[in-house]
Amino acid sequence: MRFCPFAQRTRLVLTAKGIKHEVININLKNKPEWFFKKNPTGLVPVLENSQGQLICESAITCEYLDEAYPGKKLLPDDPYEKACQKMVFELFSKVPSLVGSFIRSTNKEERSGLKEEFRKEFSKLEEVLTNKKTTFFGGNSLSMIDYLIWPWFQRLEALELTECVDHTPKIKLWMAAMREDPAVSALPIDVKTFRGFLNLYLQNSLEACDYGL
Repeated sequence: MRFCPFAQRTRLVLTAKGIKHEVININLKNKPEWFFKKNPTGLVPVLENSQGQLICESAITCEYLDEAYPGKKLLPDDPYEKACQKMVFELFSKVPSLVGSFIRSTNKEERSGLKEEFRKEFSKLEEVLTNKKTTFFGGNSLSMIDYLIWPWFQRLEALELTECVDHTPKIKLWMAAMREDPAVSALPIDVKTFRGFLNLYLQNSLEACDYGL
């Protein structure tokens, strides 16, 4: 779970809102039985509050945290602005599966085709920033949608996919602005460590999730 972009969404929101929490990592290649009692699907993250209530699915955990805890509000109150963020979220929705396909591909020609798919998806997001004329996807300040999509952009360097944003200057500026955020900088991705993890993960090694410890 240390390397999971979906779990990182929840950790970003916890950090951004200053919510005290404990992170319990599990081995994604050897999930413990107790975890399936928390979430029968076996997917991370799972959020458990002080009342023992369980919330699953990364985007849902993030929205719950924003509504249930005080402090900085990450989702807008205005229904239209909230809908706009959800529409951007839908625009982004193909990227995680593309990353999964790219990671598992060993064919050079197939990888080249996937890179072109990335460029197309990133062009759609570039258009959003161009039309909004703002640094962030939700406006002039960082908000929920930025945290929800950031983990995949953060991994572009480790996956050797940075060339796929060369044609999107506004996304590159957004990425630079994201790196300055305290919550983002508190949850860095070490390129060498991530690549070491990924190499073992693709070999189905039980040691993958502990790589670098």
